[in-house]
Amino acid sequence: MGNTPLGWAAENGHEGVVELLLSRHDIDPNKAGEGGQTPLFRAARGGHEGVVKMLLRREDVDANKSDDEGETPLCCALRKRHERVVKSLLGRDDIDPDKGEGDDCPTALSLGVYFRNHGVVRMLLEREDVNPNKLGVNDNTPLGIGAFDGDEEMVKMLLERDDVNPNDTDEGGRTPLWWAAASGEEVVVKMLLERDDVNPEKPDDRGQTPLCCAAENGSDGVVKVLLGREDVNPNGPDNNGNTPLIYAVWGHHEGVVEILLREDQVKPDESNDDGRTPLSCAAASGHTGIIKMLLGRDDVNPDTPDKDGRTPLWWAARSCYLGVMEIFIERDDVNPNTPDKDGKTPLHHAALYGHVKKVRMLLKRDDINPNKPDNNGETALSCAARRGHTQLVALLQHHTASTHSTD
Repeated sequence: MGNTPLGWAAENGHEGVVELLLSRHDIDPNKAGEGGQTPLFRAARGGHEGVVKMLLRREDVDANKSDDEGETPLCCALRKRHERVVKSLLGRDDIDPDKGEGDDCPTALSLGVYFRNHGVVRMLLEREDVNPNKLGVNDNTPLGIGAFDGDEEMVKMLLERDDVNPNDTDEGGRTPLWWAAASGEEVVVKMLLERDDVNPEKPDDRGQTPLCCAAENGSDGVVKVLLGREDVNPNGPDNNGNTPLIYAVWGHHEGVVEILLREDQVKPDESNDDGRTPLSCAAASGHTGIIKMLLGRDDVNPDTPDKDGRTPLWWAARSCYLGVMEIFIERDDVNPNTPDKDGKTPLHHAALYGHVKKVRMLLKRDDINPNKPDNNGETALSCAARRGHTQLVALLQHHTASTHSTD
C-alpha cells in the first residue's frame, strides 16, 4: 500500500498543501499509507508542528491511531524527541497517553523517562489517565528505567505519584532498587530505601537480590548502603545458592569482598548448590588478593571439595594461575592427593594439560603420591604419556624411580 497525497504532504511538512487537501470533502484524514502510518503519524515523526496542529484541529482525526507496529503518533514524536509536537498531541482531549505496553510498543511515559525528557514526564505524571507502573521500554517500569539510568530528578518525580509501586518489577522480576544497585547508583538506592514500602531483599526471577547484584558489579558504596539495613541478609543466595560473597569473588571485586568479610554475619565458607565455596571460586579465577583474604580467616577451610570432589587446589591445578597453586601447595592443611569424582588428583590434571611447572611444584610435596591411579587406573605418568608430553614423562619417571630407590 502506497502513501496518500495527504500523507506525503504531511510527511514533508507542506502546510499549504495539507490545508488545501483538508478542504476537500472526499479526503479521509485518517487514511493510512505504507506501514499503517496516518498523515498525523507522518507529520509527528517528521516534527512538523504546524501540520500536526492543523490535523489536530479536525475532530475527525484519530490522534491515537497506531501504525502496523502498534506505535502511536505520540510515542513516535517522543522517540524522535520532538517535544513541541508531543505537547501539541497531549493538548487533545481524546489523546490516550497510556496506549501501548512492553518494549515492542512502549508507553509515552516510559519513552519520556528513557529519553530523560523531564518536561514531558512532568506533564504526563500530572494526568490521571497515565499508569506510572505500566511496562514500557526494555519491558521495564518507568521507575525501573529511571533508577537504572541514575536520573535522580526523574526518580523523585515518579516517587511523588501516590500510585507508583516502587516494588513493581520488569519482565525478569527486577525491581527499581535492583536496577539502581546493578548500575551502582548509590544516591538512587538511598532515595528508594528511604521509603517504608520498598523491599530491599526482593530478588529477581533468578533469585538474585539487590545485594548480590551490587556485589557482582563491584559497587562498593551500594553494598555498604544495603549492608547498613537490618532487613538485608548478607548471605542471601540466588536460586543456585550463590551468595553475595561468591558474586564478589567471581567479579574479582576485592574491595567488595573486604567489605563483606568485615560483616560478622557473613559466612565466608558457605558453598553454593554445586558445593563451590568462595575460596574455590577464587582459586579457579586466579585472584590472589582475594584468596589471601579468605585464607586469613580462621573459619575458611582451604581444602573443601565441591560436589564433584574438586578442591581449591584442584581448581588451581586445572587453571593457568601458577601463583595461586603455590599458595595452596605451601599449606600443610591442604591434601595434594584429594581426587575428584573421576579419581583424578591435581597432579593428574597438571600432567594431562602439560603444565611442567605445576607438576614440579606438586612433586616438591613430601606427601604427594605420583602413582595414585584414577577411576580408570591411569596415573599422572599415564596421562602425560597419552598426551605426548615428553618432558613430563621424563620428570614423572625420574620422580617415581627416586621414590622407589628411597623406599
